[in-house]
This record gives sequence, structure tokens and C-alpha cells, in this order.
Amino acid sequence: MKTYPTNKIRNVVLLGHGGSGKTSIVEAMAYNVDIIDRMGKIEDGNTISDYNQEEIKRGISISSSIVPIELDGHKLNIMDVPGYFDFSGETFSALRVADSAVIVIDALAGLEVGAQKAWEYVKERKIPSIIVVNKMDRENVRFNVVMENLKNQLGNKVVPFEMPYGEALDFKGVLNVVDMTGRERLGDKCIDIELPEELKDDITPYREMIIESVAQSTEELMEKFFNGEEISNDEIHKGLRKGVLEGDLIPVLCTSGVNNIGIETLANMIIEFFPAPDEKKVVVGKDVKSDKIIERKISAQEPLSVFVFKTIVDPYVGRLSQFRIMSGTLQSGQELLNSKKDKKEKINHIYVLRGKKQIEVEKLEAGDIGAFSKLSDTFTGDTLCDIKNPIVYDDIEFPKPIISMAIQPKTKGDEDKIGHGLQRLQEEDPTLKVERNHETKQTLISGMGEMHIEVLHDKLQSKFGVEVELIDPQIPYRETIKSKASSEGKHKKQSGGRGQYGHVYIDFEPIGETDQGFLFVDKVVGGSVPRNFIPAVEKGLADCTKEGVLAGFPVVGIKATLTDGSYHAVDSDEMSFKMAASLAYRKGMKNANPVLLEPVYKIEINVPENFMGDILGDLNKKRGRIIGMEQGKGESQKIIAEAPLSEMFKYATELRSMTHAKGEFSMEFVRYEEVPSILAEKVIEETNNKK
Repeated sequence: MKTYPTNKIRNVVLLGHGGSGKTSIVEAMAYNVDIIDRMGKIEDGNTISDYNQEEIKRGISISSSIVPIELDGHKLNIMDVPGYFDFSGETFSALRVADSAVIVIDALAGLEVGAQKAWEYVKERKIPSIIVVNKMDRENVRFNVVMENLKNQLGNKVVPFEMPYGEALDFKGVLNVVDMTGRERLGDKCIDIELPEELKDDITPYREMIIESVAQSTEELMEKFFNGEEISNDEIHKGLRKGVLEGDLIPVLCTSGVNNIGIETLANMIIEFFPAPDEKKVVVGKDVKSDKIIERKISAQEPLSVFVFKTIVDPYVGRLSQFRIMSGTLQSGQELLNSKKDKKEKINHIYVLRGKKQIEVEKLEAGDIGAFSKLSDTFTGDTLCDIKNPIVYDDIEFPKPIISMAIQPKTKGDEDKIGHGLQRLQEEDPTLKVERNHETKQTLISGMGEMHIEVLHDKLQSKFGVEVELIDPQIPYRETIKSKASSEGKHKKQSGGRGQYGHVYIDFEPIGETDQGFLFVDKVVGGSVPRNFIPAVEKGLADCTKEGVLAGFPVVGIKATLTDGSYHAVDSDEMSFKMAASLAYRKGMKNANPVLLEPVYKIEINVPENFMGDILGDLNKKRGRIIGMEQGKGESQKIIAEAPLSEMFKYATELRSMTHAKGEFSMEFVRYEEVPSILAEKVIEETNNKK
């Protein structure tokens, strides 16, 4: 593959709801430029962009993939990202390096929640976009209905640049509203056709809409429009491009990815209407040492800087680091600085990825996308740059995990293999979080949804050969007391020779604050317990609070006051007083009305207003308390509540189901609270049975 100059590159991300047909569109694009001999099918598992084992097995995109398309002297880096929310980390990576977006919608389903979220991402990042109405060949599809819905939801920025030639099952081509021309698919060829006379009346209102939009782009064109002067085709195209780049226009196109209709027009419009990387004035980074802002032009003549936006881990090939060149020219054989880690990396090979295929190249220029292999210290979010001109770019802000499961090996002794596999998967997927809970002795993996966790589970076996099982995490319960109790502990042992003797009186009472652990107070007078043995009493009690008397959970919020005791001049020692404290603890805690505590979390839920009733009702069932409500993101409402962790483990899945995936939430620990007695009895019984 040849080296393309910056102004001939287009970096485009395909966004949309799962199942809208993004992968089929990429497949058709690749076929049209002879990258593949025949178009693959998702159900057959042979598409260019869905190539890993888990994608083939499930028939969906799980990882983002790049397919460079070479067309008319341009290079289109087409990034196909998953539409399922469990894999949204892939979307965030691709958006970081994309200059424009194609939002794909299913013609029959309309603007589903995945496409709505894509629209929000695009608006937030202020990148130009095109909407593609795909699957136009399905029964009962009506383009005018789709357009009406798009305008109702997205506003008047949405403008049809095309109309379908033939409706639903008869869809056979596209009619260009801008140029008043048509193209029809006949077998393997796409041919130009005259605009059918009977359709001109249908197209005219859309063309007038476009002319009016163009007229608003400059004062000169506005004056022409109001004076009734004709606006030339060249002026129309320039005005439309300006509108698209500034976000004032969102063109709508018609396609059938599976039947390869409208795909060539889409590729041509990407070249004409989407920006080259250098049309963005500068990229902004920081000086490594001073944090001072540095601006770089996206130019081959600037000092080299590269941003790594994705890592692919393969147990056989090794690690591949996908990058975008932010500035400068990259050549193989260079030594670069990882400015984030202050480590040097030698670049032996540069690749362009096309699906799973690695194409080696000698050189890439600013704005282009490629991959390195086997870098030792570089991961997603790192910056590689010219050693003499260091710069660091901001990391990618990934969404936080929202569901956790405990993972354990099916075979004893596989713990190390699990640890290695999870470490490698974390390198590949920044939305995966792995932690060891030392209290429950469980390894927890957290992700973006149940399917995300299931895929990670399957990857551990397919990539790293370790079989694991997923179980619900244990709740980190606590125990405390609600009343005061006094207790005596006497440890006396005679077995010939020197014996053991320790004797204490201890008062136990609640502190009232569960965020405090254990408070020890010494009130011994008259030397009934020698000063040198009092630390042993405190240590003995501290050891005991690691396990409560109800179910063995750690104890919090108690005060233990040593009031009296006795000792033996010969037989007393530190161990004897630790034993005495332990005996007093067991008796005293049982008599001080011990109770079970559970972690309570603050929850913030953003949902459209029409789902509020369902969400509030469900929170009540989960023993939740509503703290307040306020305006959320966009047109959504924010519910602020508190609920026990035990009720919230599967909430990510439940919320998606209740809100058709339109709801979002976050959780944060706030405190421990007493478990209702009926539930406490059940937890205590189950825990003691396990022991």
C-alpha cells in the first residue's frame, strides 16, 4: 500500500445500533475496490471486519476493526465499531481518532437507541456526520416515513441527499437529489441512469430544501436565492460541504449493504464532503515536564507524534498497538519516546491493518492510521514522539464498568494462568477492571454488561486455554452491636511446670459510627492488669474483630473498655491475656445485641422522563430510598437514590431492559446499614452453612 499525503486521507467511524448493518456496508465497500473477490456474510462468519472467534460465534461485532479503502487517489480509513453497549469502549477508542462519522440506521427500525447515542457522541465531539438509512430493500420500508421520523428527532439539519429508486423489495438504486441523477445496481455493476420523469415531482421538494440550506451558508448565496437567481451546481456542492463540515447539515443517504446498493455513492460522498485530517487546524498536547499546552499542526513537516488508541492482544502474534499519527512523518527504524512512561521504543515494523490482515509499509504521514507490533512498554492511551520534541496527549476517557462477577478456575492450580490471561485482556480492553477482594478472597471482573463479561470469560478459554466459571460476588457484610454488655474473660491453664493465666473484665458498647472499626480504651486502675500486658489485650481484641459472632464478618463501630482483671506473678504472659481478651469478646459480643450490616450505595440514574414511574417502582422493590430528582443529561431526568449493594448486582441488565437501553447509571459506596432481621437470618444461615 502506498503512502498517502494528509489531504488525501479520510478517517471515518461507522456508528449505529447493533444489527443496523455497519459490517455489511464495510464488506460492500471492500468488494467495490477489489479488496475481496466476493462479499462475505455475517451469518457465515467470513466478513473482513468481524474475524475473531467470538464475533463469528455470536454473529455480532465485538471489537472495532479498520478497513482502509483506496479510491480515486484517496485513502478511507473505515472504522467498523460494535453497536452493542457492552462493547462501547471500542466506540470511544475509534471516536478519539476519527475526523467524521457515518451513523447507520435500520430503515425499518428507525432511529434506535444505539443510533441516538451515536448522534450524541458526534454532537459532543463536534465532528461532521452522514446518516445512512440501510436495509432499504426490506419489506414495508417507506423512505418518507423514515425522513419524517429523523426530522422529528434530530431537527431540520437532516437533509436527504438521495432518494431510493424503487421502494422496499423493489429497491434497486439511488437518485441523487443534489445533481438530479440516478444510479442503478444491475448484477455486479452500478450504472448511471436518467432521473425518471415520474419521480421528479417527488424529488423537487427535497432539492428545494437543499438549495435553501445552501443559500444560508454565505451572504452572497442568500442574496442570489432571494433575487431568484440560479445557484450553480459548483456553488451548491461547496455550500453543502461547508454546511456538513460545520455541522449545520447532516446528509441522509439510502443503502442496502447486503445487496451493494448505494455503497459507491456513500464512498464518493465521504471523499467529497468529509474533512481531511489537516482541515483541523491543530492538535493539542502538553509538555511532559511543565504541563504547558503545546499546539501541533497536523502536517508531515511537524515533529513526529503518535497516539496509541487501541491494543490488540494475540497469544501467538503478540501485542499490536494501533495508532494515529498526530503530526510528522513516521518511518520504520526510528526510535521514539513514550512520553507518558519516559521509555524509548524502537520501531522495527509499521503495519496498516485491514481486518486481521497486516500490511507492512515503510512510511505513513500525519493523520494516517497504522499499527506497531511487540512494543514492550506502550499501551492504549500512550503517546510516542520525537525524542527531541516530546509531547503527551490526553488519555481516552472510557466509561466506567457497571457490572461485576467473581471468577474462579474450574481446575485447581490455574490461578496463575487466570491472572496472566486477565492481565493481557486488560491491556486490550480498558473497560475491563480486575481486582482481588482480600476480604472475600474472590477475584472480581467488572465490565459494561453481562455479554461483555461472558465474552471475556470465553476469551480466557479460547485465547489463553484456561477454563473458568463465573459466580455472583460475595457481599462484604459487616457486623456490629446495638447495646452495651460487660464480660469477663479468664484464661487459666496448668499442665505441670509454668502455667498460663490471664484475667480481664471488658465493657463492649457501640460507637454509633460504622465507618470506624474498633476503639480500645484502658480504664484499669491499681495495677490489676500490669501495664506491659495491656497492649496484648488490645491486640487480642483487634484480632477478634476480624470475625464477628454472627457469621464471621468483620466487626465495625465498637468500643471495648478494659476495666479490671487480675494476674499471676509467674504464670501470666502476653499470650495468656490475648486469650483472656478473646474469651471476653465472644461472651460480650453475643450479649450486646449483635446485628448484620450491609453496604449501601448512592445511585444516580439518567432516564427519559417516560420511564420514571417504572424506575421508581423498581427501586422501591430493591429497598431503595429516593434522595432527589433533577434535570439530567439532555432531555433525561436524573434520579438520585440509595440502595443496598445486594440488590444491585444485575442492575445494568435490568435498567437496559426497562428503558430499552436508554437509561444510564453510576454507583458509589456511601455507608453500612443494618440488614432487616428476616434477610439477616437468611444471610447468616447461608454463610454458616458454607463454612
